[in-house]
Amino acid sequence: MYERVMETKEYILNQVTYRPKIGVILGSGLGDLVDLVENKQTIKYEEIPHFPQSTVEGHAGQLVFGTIKGVEVMLMQGRFHYYEGYTMKEVTYPVYVMKQLGIENMIVTNACGGINTDFEPGTLMLIDDFINLMGTNPLIGLNDERFGPRFPDMSEPYSLELMENAKKLADEIGVAYKQGVYAACTGPYYETAAEIRSYARMGIDAIGMSTVPETIVANYLGMKVLGISCITNMATGIQECKHSHQRVVETAQKASANLCKWVARVIEGMK
Repeated sequence: MYERVMETKEYILNQVTYRPKIGVILGSGLGDLVDLVENKQTIKYEEIPHFPQSTVEGHAGQLVFGTIKGVEVMLMQGRFHYYEGYTMKEVTYPVYVMKQLGIENMIVTNACGGINTDFEPGTLMLIDDFINLMGTNPLIGLNDERFGPRFPDMSEPYSLELMENAKKLADEIGVAYKQGVYAACTGPYYETAAEIRSYARMGIDAIGMSTVPETIVANYLGMKVLGISCITNMATGIQECKHSHQRVVETAQKASANLCKWVARVIEGMK
């Protein structure tokens, strides 16, 4: 694993001139942040040694390097999911690479379902904690101390410092947001009404099929994480209509203007 990551790192360093400290993972339908990147340098996933390939609609499948408001950034325009058939190590492989490239702060976004009835489609939720409902995690297996410790701490999976700064900046630019707990299931089906009722009793505010694996690995590697969810639908038993991925992507794209405005301001504040 370590040798593969280093090979990937060397390939990427030979393709781009940027050396960013900030990495962003973009969820379904949330790729518009790329439009704010200046002086782009892009690499298709298919060109990168040992990199998985994105197979889900709404995920472009490329790394984008450049600057946002004068700050160097690396964006993953398309992530990988456990339900695509990848192992957890493959799902989180790009996070290992980010760390070796020098990324210190990771912003992770997603499109997800709302359980908290104070939410509605289009709500942006600052993630303050997670619950892993995937039945596995990416750190299972032999541990390589060159990456991180055998038993990493998860008492602050989402950086309190980054969260407080994000709240302050959202208020400054007039972006409305909620705050809550995000849970990840494996998918790829949308959860049943009975599952959603049980998750609500657990204190879960939003449910999705990603983000938690990347958050776990980023913390393991010593990176700070900021998480923002876009509520694209209300969960089963709360909304009346049937679920569809097309509607999820469409709602995410409509809400992405505020998300992009917020994330761009957060990035600028990380100078």
